[in-house]
Amino acid sequence: MILKRPCEYNRGRLRRRNTEYQVVDHAIAKARRHGDRAAVKALRRQRRTLPSQDPNDPGYRRLRYVRYADDWLLGFAGPRHEAEQIKSRIATFLREDMKLELSQSKTLITHAASQPARFLGYEIRTQRADNKLDRRGQRSVNAAIGLFVPRDVIRQKCVNYMREGKPAQRGSLLHDQDFTIVAKYQAEYRGLVQYYLLAQDVFRLERLRWVMETSMLKTLAGKHKSTVTKMARKYKTVIDTTDGKRTCFQVTVDRDRGRKPLVARFGGIPLKRQRTAVLTDLSPIMASTKRNELIHRLLAGCCEICKSRTNIEVHHVRKLADLNRHDRPDKPAWVHLMAKRRRKTLVICRACHEDIHAGRTTAPTRN
Repeated sequence: MILKRPCEYNRGRLRRRNTEYQVVDHAIAKARRHGDRAAVKALRRQRRTLPSQDPNDPGYRRLRYVRYADDWLLGFAGPRHEAEQIKSRIATFLREDMKLELSQSKTLITHAASQPARFLGYEIRTQRADNKLDRRGQRSVNAAIGLFVPRDVIRQKCVNYMREGKPAQRGSLLHDQDFTIVAKYQAEYRGLVQYYLLAQDVFRLERLRWVMETSMLKTLAGKHKSTVTKMARKYKTVIDTTDGKRTCFQVTVDRDRGRKPLVARFGGIPLKRQRTAVLTDLSPIMASTKRNELIHRLLAGCCEICKSRTNIEVHHVRKLADLNRHDRPDKPAWVHLMAKRRRKTLVICRACHEDIHAGRTTAPTRN
């Protein structure tokens, strides 16, 4: 639709043969006739470093187009000045026919062999590996398009579970059930892994798995006032999958009336590429509570300090910065609780509320 005659950018059936490649090929045939095996072996290694076809063949051009919503990508086999002409024609079409402006900062021309293109969260580039051969001894991946996980995406995802460069607990989950904590970590991890199953280096998400696993164990340890080692020993298990046995962390909640127990697992997902994977582009829910969380906390009818269920009230501070005042070196339990949750409200009983305003020490928080 954008290019009125796309066929003008598709010409030639095959690239012409590379002259240097043919010279070495003829030398191999000559060495074979003379029975010189050492020369044949050396020449074959030299031939493997050369393209069999001429990458600069002026009689060969290819243009491919793919689009998803408002993201689109053009793959062009040809010189850069022709790629710039195509970009100029697209900008003219958008401006004159669609009354739109092409973003020059986002519409880039890159060389797929040296600089990957970013499309739908994937890095796309051509591959080159002279040592990867098929059954016939021929190179199998050179010039093939590959999908890869961007390194910066892994780093950005890891930051969500780290503090000062190390995996850290998530204070917003400290008062959730163990089942809920493990289920939320798994949902976030599974969503990202499933999205990048088409990538050839999906195994690089192993770094994210370790960071999330350590953060999850630290969150459980913080909840139970325990250690990471004890939490790992308590919930570690081995499960059977289609790819063999996998180690993961599992929390089981038994239910009455003969119902199946609830099971939450973290891990156990093989970081193995699936060429036919179907991607479901859903963002995992990172928040631990709903938007009307205060209503749900009030309906729970439980003091968040002493767990009393009588005379429930709400304590409110003007701003979170008030929790970190310099005139309060020894912070009571309710201050630590509000700071971890990053909330200006605290659902408490009447007795704890009076203790807070009187400056008396409140009862320690129970899990």
